[in-house]
Amino acid sequence: MKVAIVHDWCVVYGGAERVLEHIIDCYPDADIFSLIDYVPEDQRHFLRGKKPQTSFLQRIPFVEKIYRKLLFLMPFAIEQFDLSDYDLVISSSYCVAKGVLTGPNQVHVSYCHSPMRYAWDHYHEYLRETGLEHGPLSWFARWQLHRIRTWDVRSSNTVDRFVANSRFVQARIDKFYRRESNVVCPPVETGLFTPVENKEDFYVAAGRFVPFKRLDLAVDAFTSMPDKRLIMIGDGPEMAKLRKKAGPNVEFIGFQPPEVMHDYLSRAKAFIFPSEEDFGIVPVEAQACGTPVIAFGSGGALETVVGLNTQEAHNQPVTGVFFERQSPASLIAAVNRFEVNEKRFFAQSICAHAADFSPEHFKQQLCREVDQAFEERIYKPVRPAVPVGSDRLQLVENG
Repeated sequence: MKVAIVHDWCVVYGGAERVLEHIIDCYPDADIFSLIDYVPEDQRHFLRGKKPQTSFLQRIPFVEKIYRKLLFLMPFAIEQFDLSDYDLVISSSYCVAKGVLTGPNQVHVSYCHSPMRYAWDHYHEYLRETGLEHGPLSWFARWQLHRIRTWDVRSSNTVDRFVANSRFVQARIDKFYRRESNVVCPPVETGLFTPVENKEDFYVAAGRFVPFKRLDLAVDAFTSMPDKRLIMIGDGPEMAKLRKKAGPNVEFIGFQPPEVMHDYLSRAKAFIFPSEEDFGIVPVEAQACGTPVIAFGSGGALETVVGLNTQEAHNQPVTGVFFERQSPASLIAAVNRFEVNEKRFFAQSICAHAADFSPEHFKQQLCREVDQAFEERIYKPVRPAVPVGSDRLQLVENG
């Protein structure tokens, strides 16, 4: 069986690339396709020695810096890949990868990290953040995103089987594409972490310093609690803004390699997760260290964290605390609630919960989804031909 794996773009080693890494492990002989490939040499391990076949976008000067501005070209570019020789196509898609062209004798399974956020439910937020709310460029951007939404729905019809990375994304697939999907959570290398029972007196927040991560909530909340220490790990365009508003109890240590990041996660009293993510890998890594998570109660966190006073907490050990609104006051209340109930959190139990998201579970579930897609393709009956002429009219009249 010839297998093709299609990924949107290969630029950095992020969450989607971690998933791609384990999809390749499931199908080590597969060929890889990507719109562009500019992964630094020290991060290419996830490609397992493979060189992705790229699109014409790869030849555009400085494309690695401006590729996000070329969204209007991406649907056309992804359709230029010739995959006609492959029996199985697996797309790892959060933008346009699921739009590759396949034939009736091929099986296309799309692992959907998310439908395009900026084209759908984050549309107005995207226009605000990019300064495209008004003016000629705004109308051009709105027109292009309208065309992309139309293409996005149409291309979803050619996918044989959707696999969502969370129930949160599953609901979005149903909303935007009107397609059913099964959930296979992303793989997290939980076996690399060791739970630490004796925590130190500090909290940790981590991620890219960009607006939608809402790390400003963590800075504002802990600046209002000067008796509590917060370590901020990461970098990004919001760094200067966050530093300016932070109190002396909020420490910024910049981007850190994985081993340093994991050390802080394992020693922290709790991990602060204020954003609404489709899944969220770092909260699972924190739990693999035996560290509780204080998270905004929306999105993927509801599927990876067992919060105090939730229905799941009656049957499972608690692994974190949720706050209801993305506001400093709501986060402060959650931190205080956590400290009152701190004795209810046990590192070994939290770590055991995180093991449910191991790479082994991911690979087994993904391969099962692919097998079922093939079975449905083989046994699915062909629709009868629609009569033409007077016979068709009679069929319509008879309902």
